[in-house]
Amino acid sequence: MYSTSNHSWTPSAMKRKTSITSSPYFVYVLVSPLFLVLLAYVIYPLFQTFIESAQIDGTFSLQNYLEFFSLKNTSNLEALWTSIYISILSVITCGIVGVGMAFLLERYEFPGRKILSVLVMVPMSLPPLIGVLSFEFLYGKSGIIPRAFQAWLGLNEVPFALSGITGVLVVHTFTMYTYFYMTASAAIKGLDPSLEEAAASLGASRFYIWRRVILPMLTPAMVASSLLVFMISMASYTAPLIFGVERTMTMQIYLSRTNGDLDMAATQSTILSIVSILFLLIMRWYQNIRNYQNMSKGISVHRTEVKSKVGKYVAMILSLIGVMILLLPILVLVLLSFSVDGSWTVEVLPTEYTLNHYIELFTDSRTWRPIANSFEMSMIATIGNILFGVAAAYAAVRLKFKGKTLLDVLIMIPWALPGTVVGINLIAAFSEPSVFSLNQVLVGTFWIIPLAYFVRHLPLVFRSTSAVLLQMDRSAEEAARSLGASWWYSFRRVVFPMAFSGILVGALLAFVQGIGEFVASILIYTSETVPISVEIFQRMYAFEFGTACAYGVLQILLILIVLFISQKVSGNNNITV
Repeated sequence: MYSTSNHSWTPSAMKRKTSITSSPYFVYVLVSPLFLVLLAYVIYPLFQTFIESAQIDGTFSLQNYLEFFSLKNTSNLEALWTSIYISILSVITCGIVGVGMAFLLERYEFPGRKILSVLVMVPMSLPPLIGVLSFEFLYGKSGIIPRAFQAWLGLNEVPFALSGITGVLVVHTFTMYTYFYMTASAAIKGLDPSLEEAAASLGASRFYIWRRVILPMLTPAMVASSLLVFMISMASYTAPLIFGVERTMTMQIYLSRTNGDLDMAATQSTILSIVSILFLLIMRWYQNIRNYQNMSKGISVHRTEVKSKVGKYVAMILSLIGVMILLLPILVLVLLSFSVDGSWTVEVLPTEYTLNHYIELFTDSRTWRPIANSFEMSMIATIGNILFGVAAAYAAVRLKFKGKTLLDVLIMIPWALPGTVVGINLIAAFSEPSVFSLNQVLVGTFWIIPLAYFVRHLPLVFRSTSAVLLQMDRSAEEAARSLGASWWYSFRRVVFPMAFSGILVGALLAFVQGIGEFVASILIYTSETVPISVEIFQRMYAFEFGTACAYGVLQILLILIVLFISQKVSGNNNITV
């Protein structure tokens, strides 16, 4: 016997069931919540920041902008130039190191290559704040290596130390070259050797082949990495602070904010937003006019073995040096995490060690609170990222509607903006009740930080999910729909399981980015919502180096676990934003 439910799949019933979803306007029912969220938490905060910057006592005025560009007080102009200068140099240095390492490890076989190819990704496990602190502990004026040379040589002062713009560039290069390395190594693997062979047979030199054949083919990877490094460098706050570069835009915004000059902070944030978005547009334009595609059907290049004895010894020595350089920042953090707070003053290494810092992380409520805060706030933001990021990716890849390009641009805007600007935008938008905050003031509450993390890291889930959806065959979903499955049923039982790997990778990356987020957090945290990154910063300035480093090691372990899971899930495929 058949129940009445068995008769629901008649042609007439199916037609009624799918009549709404088959409507050409149904797609706008799906995407309208996405545009609403982006309007509420991306466009509205940006607009409110601009309004605040262009008002004095409630009336429209450009006085703040005139003051910013005034030649009488050049601190803002100096900060803008320094930020742009550091960011461009960071792109160049990271590009040289990242692409050079990718070319070396993908094109040549030499002793030590395998271990170096594993350790080359180590800097990815260092959150930005932790990376800066590790270099300060190693190479700063009071660092281990300068003090060691001072003691060995019997000098009155350290012979060298990282400081100023040089220190910032070294830290940026070490912590960010991996963005170039990942994209360039993936592109180099796919290069067809027949192109180089053809150029060589026509008499082209190695340098000419590198400049006119290899580099142009790497253009898409280089553009994507350049954008990422430029944006992160523009958002850099800790490195300039630690190494004594006083005039940068992020520091000016923070000073204006802490001094109560909210109008100038809004002005500085607006200008920084314009610079970042302009760089995004310029790099995309450059990529479009330099559109190189590999149309040949050759196989990818094989590694060339270094056969010279001298070459092998040089490679071994350089590989050993490379391994030491890559491991030292993490090793010094682990070492200092066992040091007694306040015991390391003028000695080369700490003289007293303890396990109490790690015990207190999980037993002392005061020490545990920042960890719990970060996990809770990052988890809430990541859930929101999954819900809206997956929906936006599906809409952008699978649906046809007007405004698809606008949706993509709006989602990527927060990634193009420094975390400082995102924080200022949210302060400007939600320091008063609004319809988007359910008529509540969010600034000073728990929810402002998860909202910042959600906005900041939404592009990660969106891009990783989009990458998987683009590779999926539509026939499985179409087959389910042709058999009478509703749109929601086919999405839930067919699309989501097939795209799960990309969704999980994006979600994990968004989660650990939230755990390590510092620049936006420093502007909007309260005494009850201190995250790990801010707690590390405060402990460091209280000379509690052991506790600060213990927090840092915990962050590194978490990131290493997430990176391992991400690589296993994604099958070692690079998913870039």
